[in-house]
Amino acid sequence: MENFKLTTFATIQGISSASGLVYSQDVLFLISDSSQYLYQFDMNRKLLLKFPLVKEAKEQIEKENKPDLESITQYGNQLIMLGSGSTAKRNTMYALDLGSDALQSQDLSNLYQKLKDIGSFTDDQLNIEGAIYAHQTMLLFQRGNSKNSRNGIFIIPNNQEDGIKFVPISLPTLDDIETTFTDAVLVNDKIYFLACAENTESTYEDGEVLGTILGIMHAPTFEIIDVKLLSEHQKFEGITFYKESEIEIEFLLCEDNDTESLEAEIYKLTLKK
Repeated sequence: MENFKLTTFATIQGISSASGLVYSQDVLFLISDSSQYLYQFDMNRKLLLKFPLVKEAKEQIEKENKPDLESITQYGNQLIMLGSGSTAKRNTMYALDLGSDALQSQDLSNLYQKLKDIGSFTDDQLNIEGAIYAHQTMLLFQRGNSKNSRNGIFIIPNNQEDGIKFVPISLPTLDDIETTFTDAVLVNDKIYFLACAENTESTYEDGEVLGTILGIMHAPTFEIIDVKLLSEHQKFEGITFYKESEIEIEFLLCEDNDTESLEAEIYKLTLKK
């Protein structure tokens, strides 16, 4: 018997290509890689609200112009959303204060250039797909799905003078293709991450999906201590902590189905401890 269970949790009408999510107090916050909105789904009332991140915000933006928001994480009362950095138009960070609704944006072009220099990535290899902020440090998860690129984690301390580091991470393969990071979340001393195998050598063009794994890392060392195959055909792009008991821990996942359908399927992943 498998020690995990994956079930459909909710179908949210009005969102296309969900790429990340955060659960907080019966509200599910979601981003889409082709949208300039933050989506807020009230789970009790089954109500979807849209928060514009820019003036005259748009949805279903064409690939060459989309902001490619791939990472969302919560730190205290702030939601932090990041573009992937895979093109010059994907370098923006948004920070939303959940108490005051105050929104700030920042151009990360200089930081992303530093990351490319430190990791020895070309312009078309950087692809940030997950973020964790804890202990005065940001961890950014690099998806190594372009040709000759690498999976890894950028360690960015608040005081950048202490030095940004890149730690390469070797991930399991599916059908002889290495899986690549799509998101991660920190729970206690473990990092739970998603990684997908996609038959493509581009950070820009999608390829045939070969499956998604869940991996568990020891957070202080990044040592992978367990891996589970979640699907052989789905591309899970977002993971958030939901709840836990003495015997189980539950996460919510979102799937990027790479279609223009205005519907986001949310899944619940239950792991035995």
